[in-house]
Amino acid sequence: QVQLVESGGGLVQAGGPLRLSCAASGRTFSGYVMGWFRQAPGKEREFVATITWSGSSTSYADSVKGRFTISRDNAKNTVYLQMNNLKPEDTAVYYCARAYGSSLYRDSGMYRDWGQGTQVTVSS
Repeated sequence: QVQLVESGGGLVQAGGPLRLSCAASGRTFSGYVMGWFRQAPGKEREFVATITWSGSSTSYADSVKGRFTISRDNAKNTVYLQMNNLKPEDTAVYYCARAYGSSLYRDSGMYRDWGQGTQVTVSS
């Protein structure tokens, strides 16, 4: 199975940018839909963004549309989440995952492999 490792999290002030990376090892995920999810303390994991293998199609949660951009570099086996204009409510552990199928799934149950997460904290 592919192993996913998220990085790039940290502490940022509201309004600032942050870029998360998800690097794959074990095998390439170039042929798979990838997604980003997040989970805040005491809350359920929620969908953030997803992208097709080619990067030609993406989907975003309403709460992050216009602020976040998901992208991927298949040659580097890496998927990214560029987060701009961060808000305190964006504070969460962010996870990347590989989907079972080929659609832009928003349900976490449709994703097969998960990273360990990276903490994003947005201060006011």
